[in-house]
Amino acid sequence: MLASTAAAGLARTLTNARLHKWGDTHISDEAFLVASEMINNAINETPGKEIKYRLSREGGEVLLAVWDSSHRVPTPRAPTAYTLDDLDLAPERWDDNGGWGLGIIEMLASSCGYTTDPSGGKWVWACLKP
Repeated sequence: MLASTAAAGLARTLTNARLHKWGDTHISDEAFLVASEMINNAINETPGKEIKYRLSREGGEVLLAVWDSSHRVPTPRAPTAYTLDDLDLAPERWDDNGGWGLGIIEMLASSCGYTTDPSGGKWVWACLKP
């Protein structure tokens, strides 16, 4: 799919259909959030380029994976205690408050990480227990 603002919604739609087919709709919220975070990270790394989304069952778990052509390694932001006063909520700087997606994925997934692709780019993946 194209790394665009529509990609996360498309991934959620595909995830919903597959989880329904597998009878795993009870993990839909977690799967939607993980897929959205991984897709949005791929969009930020490679805007307007091709990204790939994979959803499968492996070893009794649901595997979500996103490929992008960037070689930059995903690095989670260090955990920090923030209050609402620490955030800049001005509309023109709203997106500057991001960067927490990998931490969210780590909390929701039974395992997660990234794998470099021999043909280029990387796969960022997360496993969820149904």
